[in-house]
Amino acid sequence: MSRLSQICLYCVSDGVPRRSFVVALFVGAILNLINQGDALFGHGHLNLMKIILTFVVPYCVATYGAVSFRIKWAAHTRRPSV
Repeated sequence: MSRLSQICLYCVSDGVPRRSFVVALFVGAILNLINQGDALFGHGHLNLMKIILTFVVPYCVATYGAVSFRIKWAAHTRRPSV
């Protein structure tokens, strides 16, 4: 299996998308309150691109963490015992 295939498989397997989605909702909501609180409470202009990115970035970071852990774990479990 190629490395890219392995990465793609890990991105969509064993609950990674669901956990990353939960992290993105939680962290994204907090970051939106911090970054655009004035706009959200009526004193400024909302930037839709910032709102979208504020949720997408935590999703990508959580997915990257899960995938990199699984790749390291798979490499570790394939090594013969010495």
